[in-house]
Amino acid sequence: MSPKKAKKRAEGASSNVFSMFEQAQIQEFKEAFTIMDQNRDGFIDKNDLRDTFAALGRLNVKQEEIDDMLKEAPGPINFTVFLTMFGEKLKGADPEETILNAFKVFDPEGTGILKKEFVTEMLTTQADRFSPEEMEQMFTAFPPDVAGNLDYKNLVHIITHGEEKDQE
Repeated sequence: MSPKKAKKRAEGASSNVFSMFEQAQIQEFKEAFTIMDQNRDGFIDKNDLRDTFAALGRLNVKQEEIDDMLKEAPGPINFTVFLTMFGEKLKGADPEETILNAFKVFDPEGTGILKKEFVTEMLTTQADRFSPEEMEQMFTAFPPDVAGNLDYKNLVHIITHGEEKDQE
């Protein structure tokens, strides 16, 4: 391949991040971006991140943690930058790892479990909301333990592989 073609391909690779995702995925990212852009200025900044963490129940987030997140971006985080950052993070990631990482956002201690009530609240009040019937179907298929804990690592494994880990 000539240097000119290689340069053109490299430029084209990052020029249209929207081609990396399906329309439905872009819409989901847009909803997530809108939820995080608390002040509705079209950019995610320190205050937006702090407010988002507060909405998720994490009130004592260190300023360094927020600064580190913002440093990952090449500049101000508008929707295109946000999408590009996710595209880079997801590139090469398998679906199981991607879904697990989504759950880990809500599990900062890395316990592998989430409270049934918390999962219900998140899925029925945020972004693409679940109906009460969908919640009932999910908990019928993936029942929490007696303490009301949902083993999301097992849930993700079943979603991506179709069977429980222990029954191989």
